[in-house]
Amino acid sequence: MVGNRNTRSLAKSVRFMSAVLVAGSMLLSACSPKSEQAASEGSGSGSGSSGKQVTLSVEVFDRGNSPSGYTIKDNYWTRWVQEKFGTPNQIQMNYVPVPRSEEVEKLNVLMASGGDVPDIVFTYDSSTFYRYALQGGLTDLTELIDQYGPNLKKFLGDEVLNYGKVDGKLYAVPAKRSNLGKYSSFIRKDWLDKLSLPVPQTTDELYLALKAFKEKDPGGTGGKVIPLGMTIAPAQYEPLIWSFIKETTEEQKYTLTQQLGSRDYPILLPGFKDALQFMNKLYNEGLMSRDFGLDEDKKKMSEDISTGKVGFFSEDDTNIYYADGTYETLQSNVKGAELQAVDVYTNEKGEHAKPEYAPVGLYVMIPKSSKHAAEAVKYLDWMASGDVLFNMQTGVEGENYTMKDGIPVALENPTEEAKNRMFNAGDMTLITNGQQLGSPEKNKEAKALQFPPKYQDGAREALKISNSDTVPPVLMDRPIEAQAKYGNTLLDKFNEMIVKTTTAKPEQFEAVYDSLMKDYMASGGQAVLDERTKVYGEMKSK
Repeated sequence: MVGNRNTRSLAKSVRFMSAVLVAGSMLLSACSPKSEQAASEGSGSGSGSSGKQVTLSVEVFDRGNSPSGYTIKDNYWTRWVQEKFGTPNQIQMNYVPVPRSEEVEKLNVLMASGGDVPDIVFTYDSSTFYRYALQGGLTDLTELIDQYGPNLKKFLGDEVLNYGKVDGKLYAVPAKRSNLGKYSSFIRKDWLDKLSLPVPQTTDELYLALKAFKEKDPGGTGGKVIPLGMTIAPAQYEPLIWSFIKETTEEQKYTLTQQLGSRDYPILLPGFKDALQFMNKLYNEGLMSRDFGLDEDKKKMSEDISTGKVGFFSEDDTNIYYADGTYETLQSNVKGAELQAVDVYTNEKGEHAKPEYAPVGLYVMIPKSSKHAAEAVKYLDWMASGDVLFNMQTGVEGENYTMKDGIPVALENPTEEAKNRMFNAGDMTLITNGQQLGSPEKNKEAKALQFPPKYQDGAREALKISNSDTVPPVLMDRPIEAQAKYGNTLLDKFNEMIVKTTTAKPEQFEAVYDSLMKDYMASGGQAVLDERTKVYGEMKSK
C-alpha cells in the first residue's frame, strides 16, 4: 500500500529531517452501507451561524500518478469528501497540489505568499513545523480542538497531540502512526542449513556465522560473498549501534542524544564508541560491505542481496517482502534462497534493543492567515468520526477488499476502476500514518496481509521483531533551537564518524574516533548538548 511505501522512504529521507506520511482514501457514489453511515457522522455546521458557503483549501501531494479521468484536484476521493462532508456543511472543498518531491520548498513558498496559502498545510519535517510555530505563522489550535475536535482528540490521544505543541500551545495536528516498529534483520537460512549452523540468537553467535559465511562461501559466490550487508542508511547501522548502548539515566536519555526528524542518534550515550569499534572489527576482517559509505540510497546493498552475495543484513522491517522486491528478486535469481527474519543484536542485558518511531508521522498545520480555522478543524474531526477513516483507507468492500477475521484484505486482482479509485489513498487522510483498525495488533496484521501470501508469515515475524525491545524517542517540551541550526551539519558529521571509524586501521581507531568527536562537538554538538541540558533542567523543575 501507499502508506507503507512511504514508511520506507522515511528512513531514506531522514537526512533531510523528514518523517513519513501515509493513510487512505475512499468512496463516492457506489458507497457501501458502512460508508453511508460514516459520511453522516461528525458533520456539524461548517460555516458557522451565517449559513454562507465558504471555501476550504487543503494541500495535497501530487505524485504525478493520476490515472486517466482523474486529477489531484478532481477524483473519486475529492468528490466523495465534497458530497459527504463539504456540501452538508456548506463548504466548498478546494485541493492545492504540491509536488511530493518538493514538499518543504513549495510549502515555504506557499507560507510566504500570505493570502494564497491553503487553510490546511502539512509537513514531515519537525524543524519546519517548529520554525513556523516560533515565527508566529501558525494558528493556535488549543481552544479550537477543544471546541470542534472531540473525535480528533479521542483518536489521537495526548501522547500524539503533545508532538504538535510548542510552549504548551497546540500548533499542529500530528498524524497518528499505526506501527511504531522500525527495523528487523534477515539471514540466509539456506546458508546456515548448508553449513549445519543454528540460527544465531546473539551478537556473538552472529559473528561466528558471519565468519563461517566468509570462510566457506556457502552461496558459491566465487569469493564475492558479503557476510554482512551494510550501508550508510539508518536501517542498516542503527540496530547494531543501539544494541551496544548501555543502560542510561533519564537525564542521559534527554541530554546525550541528538534528535533529527523521527529518530534520535545516540552519539554521546555510553556504548556508542563500543558499537563503532565492533563495526571496525567486522570491516577489517572482511565481513562487511566494503563501500558501504557510498551506498546512501541502499541500491548497491539491494543489488548484492538480490544476486545472492549477502548473508545477513538489517532493513526497514517489511521492506523485502513487497511484490517484485528484494526477496522475490533473490529467489528468482538463486534457486532455493531463503531469508529468515531474526533478532540477533543483543545488549548487556540480553535484550535486542532497537529504536522505534515517534508516534507521529506528519504535522498538519493551519496558517495564521487562514480565515477558516474552525472549518479546518471540523474537517479533520470528521475524518476521525464514525467509519470515515476506515472507508477512506480501504475503499469499497468486494471491489477493493474483503474482510478476513475483522481485517480488510486488499483484493489481489481488483478491476482497473477499483485500482484507480485508490490511486492517492495514502494522501487524503491527513490524521493518520498507516492503516488504523483500532489496535496495534490489528494494524500489524493488516500490514502483513498486504504482502503476497508466500511472504505474509515472514512479514508477521519481521513486524514482531521491529516492535520488540524498542527504545522510544524522547520529546522535549519545546524545540531545541541549536538542533534546528546545526542539524544538517551534525548529521553529516555523524555519518562521517561512522564511515571513518569503521574503515580505519584497528590501531588508528582511537585517534580517528577522538579527532572526529572533537570536530563534532565543535561543529554544534556542544551547543545542542548545552541547550538540551538547560531545557531538561527546566522541565524537571516544573
